[in-house]
Amino acid sequence: MRWKEQKVDEASDAANPAIPLIPLKGLLRSVRTPEFEGVTFHEIAAKTALNRVPAASNMPFTWTVNPTRGCLHSCVYCFARKTHSYLDMDTGRDFDTQIVVKTNVDHVLRAELAKPTWGREHVALGTNTDPYQRVEGRYRLMPGIIQALAESGTPFSILTKGPLLKRDLPLLREAAQQVPVSIGVSLAILDPALQQSVEPGTPDARARLGLIRAIAEAGLDVNVMAMPILPWLTDSLDHLDALHARLAEAGASWVTTGALHLRPGAREWWMQWLQAEYPQLVPKYRWLYRGTRGGFTTYARQDYRDWLTTQARDARRRHGFEKRTRMPWRARADPAKGPGALEETPLAAPPQPALF
Repeated sequence: MRWKEQKVDEASDAANPAIPLIPLKGLLRSVRTPEFEGVTFHEIAAKTALNRVPAASNMPFTWTVNPTRGCLHSCVYCFARKTHSYLDMDTGRDFDTQIVVKTNVDHVLRAELAKPTWGREHVALGTNTDPYQRVEGRYRLMPGIIQALAESGTPFSILTKGPLLKRDLPLLREAAQQVPVSIGVSLAILDPALQQSVEPGTPDARARLGLIRAIAEAGLDVNVMAMPILPWLTDSLDHLDALHARLAEAGASWVTTGALHLRPGAREWWMQWLQAEYPQLVPKYRWLYRGTRGGFTTYARQDYRDWLTTQARDARRRHGFEKRTRMPWRARADPAKGPGALEETPLAAPPQPALF
Protein backbone atom coordinates (compact mmCIF):
# COMPACT_ATOMS: atom_id res chain seq x y z
CA MET A 1 0.00 0.00 0.00
CA ARG A 2 1.11 3.55 -0.67
CA TRP A 3 -0.41 5.71 2.04
CA LYS A 4 1.60 8.91 2.54
CA GLU A 5 0.28 9.61 6.01
CA GLN A 6 0.24 6.96 8.71
CA LYS A 7 -2.17 8.55 11.16
CA VAL A 8 -5.85 9.20 11.66
CA ASP A 9 -7.79 11.36 14.07
CA GLU A 10 -10.24 8.62 14.96
CA ALA A 11 -9.49 5.72 17.30
CA SER A 12 -7.55 2.79 15.87
CA ASP A 13 -7.83 -0.83 16.91
CA ALA A 14 -5.42 -1.24 19.81
CA ALA A 15 -5.68 -5.00 19.56
CA ASN A 16 -4.07 -4.84 16.12
CA PRO A 17 -1.12 -2.47 16.52
CA ALA A 18 0.62 -3.91 13.45
CA ILE A 19 -2.10 -2.69 11.12
CA PRO A 20 -1.03 0.60 9.52
CA LEU A 21 -3.21 3.58 10.29
CA ILE A 22 -4.51 5.19 7.12
CA PRO A 23 -5.87 8.64 6.30
CA LEU A 24 -9.36 7.35 5.56
CA LYS A 25 -12.20 9.74 6.29
CA GLY A 26 -14.47 8.46 9.05
CA LEU A 27 -12.17 5.56 10.00
CA LEU A 28 -13.21 3.88 13.24
CA ARG A 29 -10.78 0.98 13.29
CA SER A 30 -8.92 -1.46 11.08
CA VAL A 31 -9.23 -5.13 11.99
CA ARG A 32 -8.10 -8.57 10.89
CA THR A 33 -9.74 -11.86 11.70
CA PRO A 34 -8.61 -15.50 11.32
CA GLU A 35 -11.67 -16.27 9.17
CA PHE A 36 -10.37 -13.87 6.51
CA GLU A 37 -6.66 -14.57 6.34
CA GLY A 38 -4.66 -11.80 4.68
CA VAL A 39 -7.62 -9.39 4.65
CA THR A 40 -7.92 -6.11 6.53
CA PHE A 41 -11.31 -4.55 7.17
CA HIS A 42 -11.32 -0.78 7.51
CA GLU A 43 -14.53 0.08 9.34
CA ILE A 44 -15.76 3.60 8.70
CA ALA A 45 -18.67 5.79 9.75
CA ALA A 46 -20.06 6.95 6.43
CA LYS A 47 -21.66 10.37 6.10
CA THR A 48 -23.64 9.43 2.99
CA ALA A 49 -25.09 6.22 1.58
CA LEU A 50 -26.76 7.26 -1.68
CA ASN A 51 -24.44 7.91 -4.62
CA ARG A 52 -25.72 9.81 -7.64
CA VAL A 53 -24.73 8.28 -10.98
CA PRO A 54 -23.07 10.89 -13.24
CA ALA A 55 -25.46 12.37 -15.79
CA ALA A 56 -23.12 11.38 -18.63
CA SER A 57 -23.39 7.70 -17.69
CA ASN A 58 -25.55 5.38 -19.81
CA MET A 59 -26.75 3.51 -16.74
CA PRO A 60 -30.53 3.05 -16.56
CA PHE A 61 -30.66 4.18 -12.91
CA THR A 62 -29.72 7.37 -11.10
CA TRP A 63 -28.70 6.19 -7.63
CA THR A 64 -26.54 3.45 -6.13
CA VAL A 65 -25.62 2.23 -2.67
CA ASN A 66 -22.26 0.56 -2.01
CA PRO A 67 -21.89 -0.89 1.50
CA THR A 68 -18.20 -1.67 0.87
CA ARG A 69 -15.22 -0.65 -1.24
CA GLY A 70 -12.89 -3.36 -2.45
CA CYS A 71 -14.05 -6.92 -3.05
CA LEU A 72 -13.07 -10.37 -1.83
CA HIS A 73 -14.21 -11.91 -5.12
CA SER A 74 -10.84 -10.84 -6.59
CA CYS A 75 -12.12 -10.93 -10.17
CA VAL A 76 -9.14 -10.10 -12.38
CA TYR A 77 -11.27 -8.15 -14.85
CA CYS A 78 -13.31 -6.12 -12.32
CA PHE A 79 -13.93 -2.60 -13.63
CA ALA A 80 -14.34 -1.29 -10.05
CA ARG A 81 -10.65 -1.79 -9.30
CA LYS A 82 -9.94 1.78 -10.39
CA THR A 83 -11.94 3.13 -7.44
CA HIS A 84 -9.32 1.91 -4.96
CA SER A 85 -6.79 4.29 -6.46
CA TYR A 86 -8.92 7.14 -5.09
CA LEU A 87 -7.99 5.89 -1.60
CA ASP A 88 -4.28 5.87 -2.52
CA MET A 89 -4.37 2.06 -2.62
CA ASP A 90 -3.36 -0.04 -5.59
CA THR A 91 -5.97 -1.56 -7.84
CA GLY A 92 -4.53 -5.08 -7.58
CA ARG A 93 -3.91 -6.81 -4.28
CA ASP A 94 -5.14 -3.88 -2.19
CA PHE A 95 -8.51 -4.01 -3.94
CA ASP A 96 -8.72 -7.73 -3.08
CA THR A 97 -7.58 -7.49 0.55
CA GLN A 98 -8.13 -3.96 1.90
CA ILE A 99 -11.89 -3.77 2.32
CA VAL A 100 -13.57 -0.57 3.42
CA VAL A 101 -16.83 -1.30 5.29
CA LYS A 102 -19.47 1.38 5.86
CA THR A 103 -20.67 -0.03 9.16
CA ASN A 104 -23.48 2.52 9.57
CA VAL A 105 -24.67 2.51 5.95
CA ASP A 106 -28.18 1.30 6.74
CA HIS A 107 -28.79 4.03 9.34
CA VAL A 108 -27.42 6.77 7.07
CA LEU A 109 -29.50 5.44 4.17
CA ARG A 110 -32.68 5.46 6.24
CA ALA A 111 -32.10 9.12 7.15
CA GLU A 112 -31.46 10.07 3.52
CA LEU A 113 -34.59 8.27 2.32
CA ALA A 114 -36.67 10.09 4.94
CA LYS A 115 -35.85 13.53 3.53
CA PRO A 116 -38.81 15.33 1.91
CA THR A 117 -36.69 15.88 -1.21
CA TRP A 118 -36.18 12.16 -1.86
CA GLY A 119 -38.03 11.27 -5.08
CA ARG A 120 -38.09 7.47 -4.59
CA GLU A 121 -36.05 6.87 -7.72
CA HIS A 122 -34.63 3.44 -8.47
CA VAL A 123 -31.56 2.48 -6.39
CA ALA A 124 -29.08 -0.14 -7.64
CA LEU A 125 -26.85 -2.29 -5.46
CA GLY A 126 -23.97 -4.36 -6.79
CA THR A 127 -22.92 -1.97 -9.53
CA ASN A 128 -19.48 -1.35 -8.02
CA THR A 129 -18.62 -4.12 -5.57
CA ASP A 130 -20.76 -7.12 -4.65
CA PRO A 131 -23.07 -6.47 -1.66
CA TYR A 132 -23.14 -10.23 -0.95
CA GLN A 133 -19.41 -10.91 -1.00
CA ARG A 134 -18.25 -12.89 2.05
CA VAL A 135 -17.78 -9.75 4.15
CA GLU A 136 -21.58 -9.44 4.31
CA GLY A 137 -21.65 -12.59 6.41
CA ARG A 138 -19.58 -10.77 9.03
CA TYR A 139 -21.27 -7.35 9.01
CA ARG A 140 -24.88 -8.11 7.95
CA LEU A 141 -25.49 -4.74 6.30
CA MET A 142 -27.95 -5.81 3.61
CA PRO A 143 -31.02 -6.61 5.76
CA GLY A 144 -31.10 -3.03 7.06
CA ILE A 145 -30.57 -1.63 3.56
CA ILE A 146 -33.38 -3.75 2.09
CA GLN A 147 -35.78 -2.77 4.86
CA ALA A 148 -34.92 0.92 4.58
CA LEU A 149 -35.53 0.95 0.83
CA ALA A 150 -38.78 -0.99 0.99
CA GLU A 151 -40.24 0.95 3.90
CA SER A 152 -39.48 4.25 2.15
CA GLY A 153 -41.23 3.13 -1.03
CA THR A 154 -38.01 3.08 -3.05
CA PRO A 155 -37.68 0.51 -5.88
CA PHE A 156 -34.32 -1.22 -6.03
CA SER A 157 -32.22 -3.86 -7.75
CA ILE A 158 -29.43 -6.14 -6.55
CA LEU A 159 -26.70 -7.72 -8.67
CA THR A 160 -24.53 -10.38 -7.03
CA LYS A 161 -22.37 -13.48 -7.43
CA GLY A 162 -22.98 -14.45 -3.80
CA PRO A 163 -25.29 -17.28 -2.68
CA LEU A 164 -25.40 -15.48 0.67
CA LEU A 165 -28.36 -13.60 -0.81
CA LYS A 166 -30.44 -16.71 -0.05
CA ARG A 167 -30.32 -15.68 3.63
CA ASP A 168 -32.34 -12.57 2.78
CA LEU A 169 -34.91 -14.10 0.45
CA PRO A 170 -37.73 -13.75 3.01
CA LEU A 171 -36.91 -10.05 3.34
CA LEU A 172 -36.77 -9.64 -0.43
CA ARG A 173 -40.11 -11.37 -0.91
CA GLU A 174 -41.63 -9.03 1.65
CA ALA A 175 -39.99 -6.00 0.02
CA ALA A 176 -41.35 -7.05 -3.39
CA GLN A 177 -44.87 -6.68 -1.98
CA GLN A 178 -44.12 -3.01 -1.29
CA VAL A 179 -41.89 -1.84 -4.15
CA PRO A 180 -40.53 -3.14 -7.47
CA VAL A 181 -37.54 -5.38 -6.72
CA SER A 182 -35.17 -6.74 -9.36
CA ILE A 183 -32.57 -9.41 -8.57
CA GLY A 184 -29.68 -10.22 -10.86
CA VAL A 185 -27.05 -12.94 -10.61
CA SER A 186 -23.75 -12.69 -12.43
CA LEU A 187 -22.65 -15.93 -14.11
CA ALA A 188 -20.70 -16.21 -17.35
CA ILE A 189 -18.12 -19.00 -16.82
CA LEU A 190 -19.00 -22.68 -16.49
CA ASP A 191 -15.50 -24.20 -16.52
CA PRO A 192 -14.41 -24.57 -12.84
CA ALA A 193 -10.68 -24.23 -13.50
CA LEU A 194 -11.06 -21.09 -15.59
CA GLN A 195 -13.55 -19.60 -13.16
CA GLN A 196 -11.23 -20.10 -10.18
CA SER A 197 -8.33 -18.63 -12.11
CA VAL A 198 -10.21 -15.51 -13.24
CA GLU A 199 -12.55 -15.11 -10.24
CA PRO A 200 -10.63 -16.83 -7.42
CA GLY A 201 -12.80 -15.52 -4.58
CA THR A 202 -16.20 -16.28 -6.09
CA PRO A 203 -18.56 -19.23 -5.63
CA ASP A 204 -18.44 -21.65 -8.54
CA ALA A 205 -21.09 -21.99 -11.23
CA ARG A 206 -22.91 -24.78 -9.39
CA ALA A 207 -23.37 -22.57 -6.32
CA ARG A 208 -24.63 -19.65 -8.39
CA LEU A 209 -27.01 -21.87 -10.33
CA GLY A 210 -28.33 -22.98 -6.95
CA LEU A 211 -28.85 -19.33 -6.03
CA ILE A 212 -30.76 -18.72 -9.26
CA ARG A 213 -32.95 -21.73 -8.54
CA ALA A 214 -33.63 -20.57 -4.97
CA ILE A 215 -34.65 -17.08 -6.09
CA ALA A 216 -36.99 -18.51 -8.73
CA GLU A 217 -38.51 -20.94 -6.24
CA ALA A 218 -39.12 -18.02 -3.89
CA GLY A 219 -41.39 -16.57 -6.57
CA LEU A 220 -39.07 -13.76 -7.64
CA ASP A 221 -37.76 -13.06 -11.11
CA VAL A 222 -34.01 -13.62 -11.42
CA ASN A 223 -32.13 -12.03 -14.26
CA VAL A 224 -28.67 -13.28 -15.16
CA MET A 225 -25.82 -11.06 -16.25
CA ALA A 226 -23.73 -13.37 -18.44
CA MET A 227 -20.91 -10.87 -18.33
CA PRO A 228 -18.16 -10.64 -19.10
CA ILE A 229 -17.90 -13.03 -22.00
CA LEU A 230 -14.16 -13.55 -22.48
CA PRO A 231 -13.02 -13.55 -26.13
CA TRP A 232 -11.44 -16.88 -27.16
CA LEU A 233 -12.10 -18.29 -23.67
CA THR A 234 -15.86 -18.37 -23.11
CA ASP A 235 -17.33 -17.14 -26.39
CA SER A 236 -17.55 -20.42 -28.29
CA LEU A 237 -21.00 -21.32 -29.58
CA ASP A 238 -20.90 -24.52 -27.52
CA HIS A 239 -20.19 -22.61 -24.31
CA LEU A 240 -22.84 -19.97 -24.99
CA ASP A 241 -25.40 -22.68 -25.71
CA ALA A 242 -24.49 -24.70 -22.63
CA LEU A 243 -24.60 -21.59 -20.45
CA HIS A 244 -28.07 -20.59 -21.62
CA ALA A 245 -29.28 -24.17 -21.24
CA ARG A 246 -28.09 -24.33 -17.61
CA LEU A 247 -29.61 -20.93 -16.84
CA ALA A 248 -32.96 -21.91 -18.33
CA GLU A 249 -32.96 -25.14 -16.35
CA ALA A 250 -32.25 -23.22 -13.13
CA GLY A 251 -35.22 -20.92 -13.72
CA ALA A 252 -33.60 -17.67 -14.84
CA SER A 253 -36.07 -15.10 -16.18
CA TRP A 254 -33.73 -13.36 -18.61
CA VAL A 255 -30.09 -13.33 -19.68
CA THR A 256 -28.06 -10.23 -20.57
CA THR A 257 -24.81 -10.93 -22.38
CA GLY A 258 -21.84 -8.66 -23.01
CA ALA A 259 -18.17 -8.85 -23.91
CA LEU A 260 -15.30 -8.10 -21.55
CA HIS A 261 -14.62 -4.41 -20.86
CA LEU A 262 -11.01 -3.42 -20.29
CA ARG A 263 -11.16 -0.20 -18.33
CA PRO A 264 -8.04 1.41 -16.84
CA GLY A 265 -7.36 -0.02 -13.40
CA ALA A 266 -8.54 -3.48 -14.46
CA ARG A 267 -6.86 -3.61 -17.87
CA GLU A 268 -3.36 -3.87 -16.41
CA TRP A 269 -4.22 -6.81 -14.18
CA TRP A 270 -6.16 -8.60 -16.91
CA MET A 271 -3.29 -8.38 -19.39
CA GLN A 272 -0.84 -9.52 -16.72
CA TRP A 273 -3.05 -12.53 -15.99
CA LEU A 274 -3.46 -13.27 -19.69
CA GLN A 275 0.29 -13.15 -20.26
CA ALA A 276 0.81 -15.67 -17.46
CA GLU A 277 -2.04 -18.05 -18.34
CA TYR A 278 -2.68 -17.67 -22.09
CA PRO A 279 0.28 -15.82 -23.64
CA GLN A 280 -0.82 -16.86 -27.13
CA LEU A 281 -3.92 -14.69 -26.71
CA VAL A 282 -2.08 -11.49 -25.81
CA PRO A 283 -1.61 -10.27 -29.42
CA LYS A 284 -5.22 -11.15 -30.20
CA TYR A 285 -6.48 -9.05 -27.29
CA ARG A 286 -4.19 -6.18 -28.26
CA TRP A 287 -5.79 -6.29 -31.70
CA LEU A 288 -9.36 -6.73 -30.48
CA TYR A 289 -9.07 -3.85 -27.98
CA ARG A 290 -6.78 -1.66 -30.04
CA GLY A 291 -7.39 2.02 -29.55
CA THR A 292 -6.02 5.12 -31.19
CA ARG A 293 -2.26 5.67 -31.35
CA GLY A 294 -1.63 2.02 -30.59
CA GLY A 295 -3.16 2.12 -27.10
CA PHE A 296 -6.08 0.21 -25.61
CA THR A 297 -9.76 1.01 -25.80
CA THR A 298 -12.31 -0.09 -23.22
CA TYR A 299 -14.57 -2.00 -25.61
CA ALA A 300 -13.93 -4.79 -28.08
CA ARG A 301 -14.24 -4.13 -31.82
CA GLN A 302 -17.74 -3.40 -33.01
CA ASP A 303 -17.84 -6.36 -35.42
CA TYR A 304 -16.98 -8.72 -32.57
CA ARG A 305 -19.67 -7.20 -30.35
CA ASP A 306 -22.22 -7.48 -33.17
CA TRP A 307 -21.33 -11.12 -33.68
CA LEU A 308 -21.61 -11.86 -29.95
CA THR A 309 -24.93 -10.02 -29.77
CA THR A 310 -26.41 -12.27 -32.45
CA GLN A 311 -25.08 -15.48 -30.93
CA ALA A 312 -26.49 -14.55 -27.52
CA ARG A 313 -29.85 -13.62 -29.03
CA ASP A 314 -30.04 -16.95 -30.86
CA ALA A 315 -29.09 -18.86 -27.70
CA ARG A 316 -31.83 -17.07 -25.76
CA ARG A 317 -34.37 -18.05 -28.41
CA ARG A 318 -33.27 -21.68 -28.42
CA HIS A 319 -33.75 -21.91 -24.68
CA GLY A 320 -37.02 -20.01 -24.37
CA PHE A 321 -35.86 -16.68 -22.98
CA GLU A 322 -37.50 -14.61 -25.70
CA LYS A 323 -40.84 -15.55 -24.13
CA ARG A 324 -39.74 -14.49 -20.65
CA THR A 325 -39.61 -11.13 -18.88
CA ARG A 326 -36.69 -8.83 -19.51
CA MET A 327 -34.83 -7.22 -16.62
CA PRO A 328 -37.08 -4.25 -15.75
CA TRP A 329 -34.41 -1.65 -14.97
CA ARG A 330 -32.13 -2.86 -17.75
CA ALA A 331 -34.87 -2.83 -20.38
CA ARG A 332 -35.09 0.96 -20.16
CA ALA A 333 -31.50 1.39 -21.36
CA ASP A 334 -31.02 2.81 -24.83
CA PRO A 335 -28.70 0.50 -26.82
CA ALA A 336 -27.62 3.44 -28.95
CA LYS A 337 -25.97 5.02 -25.93
CA GLY A 338 -23.32 2.38 -25.48
CA PRO A 339 -22.31 -1.28 -25.56
CA GLY A 340 -23.81 -2.03 -22.16
CA ALA A 341 -27.07 -3.14 -23.81
CA LEU A 342 -25.84 -4.39 -27.17
CA GLU A 343 -27.67 -7.66 -26.86
CA GLU A 344 -31.00 -5.83 -26.90
CA THR A 345 -30.42 -4.56 -30.46
CA PRO A 346 -31.94 -6.75 -33.20
CA LEU A 347 -29.29 -7.41 -35.82
CA ALA A 348 -29.03 -9.45 -38.97
CA ALA A 349 -26.84 -12.48 -38.35
CA PRO A 350 -23.31 -11.59 -39.39
CA PRO A 351 -20.64 -14.20 -39.89
CA GLN A 352 -18.16 -14.68 -37.07
CA PRO A 353 -15.51 -11.98 -37.56
CA ALA A 354 -12.16 -13.14 -38.83
CA LEU A 355 -10.24 -12.72 -35.60
CA PHE A 356 -6.90 -14.33 -36.55
